[in-house]
Parts: sequence; structure tokens; C-alpha cells
Amino acid sequence: MSTPPLFFVEHLPAGDRVLLDGDEGRHAARVRRVGVGEAVLIADGLGAVADCRVTAVAEDTVELAVVQRRVLTPPDPLLIVAQAPPKGDRAELAVELMTEVGVDEIVPWPSERAVVRWRDGRDAKAIERWRRTAREAAKQSRRPRVPMVSDPLATPELISRFAGARLLVLHEDADERLVSVPLPDAGPILLVVGPEGGVSDGELADFAAAGGAAVRLGDTVLRSSTAGAAAVSVLSARLGRWG
Repeated sequence: MSTPPLFFVEHLPAGDRVLLDGDEGRHAARVRRVGVGEAVLIADGLGAVADCRVTAVAEDTVELAVVQRRVLTPPDPLLIVAQAPPKGDRAELAVELMTEVGVDEIVPWPSERAVVRWRDGRDAKAIERWRRTAREAAKQSRRPRVPMVSDPLATPELISRFAGARLLVLHEDADERLVSVPLPDAGPILLVVGPEGGVSDGELADFAAAGGAAVRLGDTVLRSSTAGAAAVSVLSARLGRWG
């Protein structure tokens, strides 16, 4: 049996009847071509989700009957990735892949060696693309909770906001491996993913002073756009999310 398709609404309405309209209604009716009697999921992206059945389909709208409502609690530990912006469309690829494999929050991190420099309002447009990508990837992968994409944080702000988190920095020369580094039973885990040029010595020192540990995935070196997804996959498996 296939997983029911997921559609997002701004707010999960009360009552046992829901009208899916707007972009999601058009997508459900025209693209997914849902039919009467078909099971679908609707969610607000924050954890509230409803199992529904299609009762009527029009050109741009779908009527649903609510079968069951539930609220998903946030996972613990939370998986947070501070991602240096990759070049071009690889930024959206990084967000898409990390969302699909279970990241809970993505923090754009303007690292020293990042080629991409956001100026003159371009950061706001880029962040909006990241958020839109996370939402679409969550929808495709049937994730009722959409990962948060925060505003960019420089290294001191990043360290301050996540003080007390288990801090892991991906680095190709690290001795410790991500598959064996100790993990907490609860609380946030912050994973730092540098740019193609790598995390600078100064940044490594700052993270180390904050209690961070440098770790590596394996013997090969991944691109910045794929390293985060690979690391989140390892952590998801280790934390039993894929058990």
C-alpha cells in the first residue's frame, strides 16, 4: 500500500470537513489527480496532521472528510545543520536532501571561505528559496513537520544560540568518525558543514573552544551540498529514527 499524498495548509481547520484550495487544491486536483475515496494527509508543517478521505473533486479544489487528527511531538535529540551556502542551485539541493533524510533545522552559516556572499538583500531572497525548497521536499517525502530554515548566523551568533548543544564539525582531517562519536540522549545536536574550501583554522578553534568536536564521515571527501545529507543520514540511523 502506498503512502497517502501530503498537502500543507496554513492552519489545520476545526471540524470534520476541509476544503483544500489555492495552490495545494490545484496540485491535488490537477497534478496528483486524487479521486473520491482516496486517502490523503493534510498538515500545518508544525506537527499537526490529519488523516482524510476525498469526498469531492473540482477543477481547483478538493473536499476532504477528516478521519483522524494527531499532533506529532518534535524528535529528541533535534538534528540541526549549520550549512555554508553552496554555489548556484547546489544550495537548494543541499536543503532538499537534508529535508528528505530528516534534518530538523537548517541554519545558513556565512563561513570565512564561502564563495557565496549574500549582499544587498540577496540573502533574504536566498533564504526564501531555501524555505520553499524545504517545504516542497517535506511534502514530497511525506514529512508533516517542515524543517525550520532560520536567518543566517555568523560563527559567534551560532555558538551563542546553540550553547549547550552537542557540537560536531565536519572536517576531512578529523581523527574521530561520525559513526562512533558519542551522542547525547536528549537535547540538540548541531552539525557544522563548511564550504567547498573547508572550515578555516580560526573557525575550528572557535568551535573547539565552545566544546565542539571535529568529525569525518569516511575516507572520501563529499561536496558541501551533499555532506550534510550524508551526515544527517548517519545520525538518523544512530538515533534510531530509521530503526
